[in-house]
Order: sequence, then C-alpha cells, then structure tokens
Amino acid sequence: MGKTIAIANQKGGVGKTTTSVNLAASLATFEKKVLVIDADPQANASSGLGVDIKTAECTLYECLVNGVDIREAIYTTDLENLDVIPSHIDLVGAEIELLNRPGREKVMKQMIETLKNDYDYILIDCSPSLGLITVNCLTAADSVIIPVQSEYYSLEGISKLLSTIKIIKSKLNTALEIEGFLVTMYDSRLRSANQVYEELKKHFQELVFKSVIQRNVRLSEAPSHGIPVILYDAESTGAKNYMSLAKELLLRNEK
Repeated sequence: MGKTIAIANQKGGVGKTTTSVNLAASLATFEKKVLVIDADPQANASSGLGVDIKTAECTLYECLVNGVDIREAIYTTDLENLDVIPSHIDLVGAEIELLNRPGREKVMKQMIETLKNDYDYILIDCSPSLGLITVNCLTAADSVIIPVQSEYYSLEGISKLLSTIKIIKSKLNTALEIEGFLVTMYDSRLRSANQVYEELKKHFQELVFKSVIQRNVRLSEAPSHGIPVILYDAESTGAKNYMSLAKELLLRNEK
C-alpha cells in the first residue's frame, strides 16, 4: 500500500514544485515506484517532468470534474519508475464546478485510493492557496511535507497552514500527519537563513528534515529542459540535496 504525501504551503515560490519533481525523481532512483499528481493550475510539475501541456488530452481536471478514469491521465516520464498525472490551467475553474457536488472534499481521495497498490509513493504538488482543490489534496494525503524558504517572512505563513491542517485533521482526515518541514533556498552564509532554520528546529524539533535544499543554479535550470535535476546534472548540489532528502524520507518510513 503506497503512501500519499501532499507538498503544501499557501505561500508561493517556496519550492513546492521543485520538491515534488526532484524528490519524486530521487525516490524513483532508489527503485521506488512513484507517481506525481500535479494539482497546481500552473502545471509546472507537469512540464518539469516533460509533459507537453498543450497536447495532453487527459489531465487531473478531466478526472475531477468529468469523472474520467484516473488511469487515463497517467503519463510516463524519462525516468523509470516515475509517472505523472498532469495539471491544466482549467483546474482554476474546477473549484467552482465541484462546489455543489456531494462529498466535494473527498473526490481526489476516492480517485487516489484506486492507485495506492500500484505505487510506493504518491506525491501531490499543491497549489499556493488553501482552496477546495488543496483541501482535496490534504484530505487524500497520509502526510504533508511543508517546504519553508529560509527567510523570515516564510515563518509567518506557517501558522495559517497549520491551522488548516488542524481543521482537515479534525473534520475530514483524522489520519493526516506532518511528514516534515523542509528548508529550501538555503544559503548558509546568510545569518537570516540560519536563524530561520534554528527557529524551525526550536518549534518543530524532529519534524524538521536534516536535509536542506541549497540555492543551486542547476536546480533552477533543469525545469526548462523538462527533466528533474538528477537527469540534468547528477553531480550538482541540488541533485545531491534531493537524494539526501529521499534517503531521509525512506529511513523515516521504512523503520
């Protein structure tokens, strides 16, 4: 039975998509069968894994709104063991279309249940909002990874996300846990970056991943080639950081 992990933070630009794509690729490198579900209308995880959004006939939108079989939306990637369900800009309107549907918060959960035996890990790249689609993602997930950019303002947004997680845990998904906080865009030379890391560890202790994701040019270049950083430059700092995170995640989950 696979584990479903949502990668969420309502603050944009903190490395959610970068983490979804590259953690998934690293887990696949460790011979885990991995599926990325792109639940962000910007569809960056889809293009970052080589899917041409303009020609994709079936996406998450069709599954959520039109009830298309989720398996029809699965695309393979350049990496063995790694599949993706792409997103589409139409997903913006899906929230409105789902509003009057009974059990609207659990549509994605029902879809994912049918795939859990096919994958070791299902990673959901959430959009930077706390709307109905993100609620669906958190209701479907077993746990959440929260990427936190290593700057002061990032800490301010966490409390809002944590209170949303708390509400979902009490009303929709009692099994939801926090997998961990991941420090991204880290530069050890900056005092502010170190302060954010220490502050997180003080508040959340064991929940903060030891692996940090450093600022890395290769990491930001890889998406334009439609491949994860491990295929773009396996020796880069970014690739090594995500391999380290994957190893830490596997250790946590396979004790």
